[in-house]
Amino acid sequence: MDAAISIERIREAAGVIDPVFLNSPQFDCEPLSQRLGVNTILKVETVNPIRSFKGRGTDYLMHRLGAATQSIVCASAGNFGQGMAYACRKHGVPITVFAATKANPLKIERMRGLGATVELAGDDFDQAKDAARQFAAHSNHLYVEDGNLGAIGEGAGTMAVELTRSFDLDAVFVPLGNGSLVNGRSWPPPSTKSCLSRTTRCGPGCATSSPTPGSWSNRPGRPEWPPSRVSPRSGRAARWRPSSPAET
Repeated sequence: MDAAISIERIREAAGVIDPVFLNSPQFDCEPLSQRLGVNTILKVETVNPIRSFKGRGTDYLMHRLGAATQSIVCASAGNFGQGMAYACRKHGVPITVFAATKANPLKIERMRGLGATVELAGDDFDQAKDAARQFAAHSNHLYVEDGNLGAIGEGAGTMAVELTRSFDLDAVFVPLGNGSLVNGRSWPPPSTKSCLSRTTRCGPGCATSSPTPGSWSNRPGRPEWPPSRVSPRSGRAARWRPSSPAET
């Protein structure tokens, strides 16, 4: 399985994902619409067992992987790990989640409550991810990374199916994290523009005091990795790392 995303599989995902994650509330937020001067539709993704949209992608991923999967390892600041734990429990697949030592203790407790084995490693999310990769390399666990497998984005893309079924949208704004939500919801019909906002307040995983990635990438001479940043809301810390020369 690779990172490719298919419109056909997004539509398939809308029919096979656990119903507890589908058809979440969406409505015209009148106070916000009046303030902005445009009709603004909000979609609420917290009314489900893990209180996050992550369950869509993780459940579809496990559907695609099938019953032959023996064991999985991933890294998470909390939400993705809860989604994987929920889906793995449903499909009877053991899972180990690596989280940073500073991760939100409530989310760690919830991942364990959903049946995951949680290992704390490193001071931030990137160090936890490195530990998960090393664990997978020396075990028979399948390493799963949020944002790197198309099925996860395709599951997230079911939100776009639900939105465009009910509304004629001119633009869609989503938070930018590991990329699954952005990739999955960037498929819409030609009549819909995809406007993605990337700011220092792009979502719960971003520290409100963090400067934009470009403030580091614009330094001349060589790329520099920014320091770890911890969000006071979720305890998540991560480093933005450019993946191509064009991003440096």
